[in-house]
Amino acid sequence: MPDTIFALSSGAPPAAIAVVRISGPEAGAALERLAGTRPEPRRAALRTLRGTDGKVLDRALVLWFPGPSSSTGEHLAELHLHGGRAVVAAVERALAGMAKLRRATPGEFTRRAFVNGRIDLAEAEGLGDLLEAETELQRRSALALAGGALSRQVGDWRERLLMLSAQAEGALDFSDEDDVSPLCTAFSGELAVLGGEIAEWLARPRSEALREGFKVVLAGPPNAGKSSLFNAMLNREAAIVSDIAGTTRDVLSRSVAIDGVPFQFLDTAGVRKGASDPIERIGIERARAAFSRADLVLWLGPEREGPPGAWEIETRRDLEVRQRKGSPRHTVSALSGEGVPGLLADLAETARQAMLKPGEAALNVRQARLIEAAGHALADAQSQRDPLIVAEDLRSARVAFDSLLGRTTTEDMLDTLFGRFCIGK
Repeated sequence: MPDTIFALSSGAPPAAIAVVRISGPEAGAALERLAGTRPEPRRAALRTLRGTDGKVLDRALVLWFPGPSSSTGEHLAELHLHGGRAVVAAVERALAGMAKLRRATPGEFTRRAFVNGRIDLAEAEGLGDLLEAETELQRRSALALAGGALSRQVGDWRERLLMLSAQAEGALDFSDEDDVSPLCTAFSGELAVLGGEIAEWLARPRSEALREGFKVVLAGPPNAGKSSLFNAMLNREAAIVSDIAGTTRDVLSRSVAIDGVPFQFLDTAGVRKGASDPIERIGIERARAAFSRADLVLWLGPEREGPPGAWEIETRRDLEVRQRKGSPRHTVSALSGEGVPGLLADLAETARQAMLKPGEAALNVRQARLIEAAGHALADAQSQRDPLIVAEDLRSARVAFDSLLGRTTTEDMLDTLFGRFCIGK
């Protein structure tokens, strides 16, 4: 029988309300000892909480969720306390003094929900991402994942694979009988449809990319105004600005969120031909490497001399005498700030279109690896004519899907995942 666990599940006190959760076989008994009686299931009731000495601990709202119809799949109680430190500490001491109760470890409530089949592994990962979300795009993606968007899709793929596997097994077991046809064109067509759907998911941005942000590199020759614009876009002095050419020697990176979209802005060394200083040459090499890794390059140099696909940016808008461009995407002044808000709004919209659409979930490395493995297995099945090999390829794809949802997994991986969660979650 599992232990009964308890923990503060809301923010650290002091706060208006503090929520203490109790989960496990002794949750109901613990609630009765504190509150006298259990309320009706799933209905909040006001109770006076008392310690073992009979003294009042707090007047609180209490809720009772009999298992398995609870968030953890076990008996679960919630105490909605006044959120002072002393109140929370007194209630936790009372719970710790009860037999068969102990404090929860990080992520233990969510782990029990997974073990008891209330959520699958992909949904648990989404919940972890939701707890760590810092931008609107991260929140949307994590919410979709925690809400089962990926799980439902993988479940659909798996059901369709089972039907195809049945056809393959039938062709294998009864290939010498007249009433069973070999695998037909429709079979291969369905594999192709599945492969196409998998490819669409793999083409989505990764959850790691949402954390790192849309990479925007500021590029151009020395003294083009890159560092000044870099500071203006960040609204702080992050880069050293000087009239001396070659002040920026390395790639300088800063992260920022604009309209809920995560960005990583990179200021680079001035790019020019014939640089003789070995340190400057290293800076130029690093700048060019940053261009290749960027999602977008803002080119501040002479028109049409930047990397392919770069936005042409005309700087020093506040000056009458400046290097003008025929058709710049934006004309800005880092000194006065003119044009910078329009540039940032354009960047936010561009990044939003390039990243996730509302309601879509981003895959993490583990999920993408398993979905990619399933895609490869389906592609192999399409190229085979032997029903035995086809059946084995389909089985491999199902194993990948089962691993993604946590139907086959390892304790070490679970320890790592749920260790990300806070105590009480």
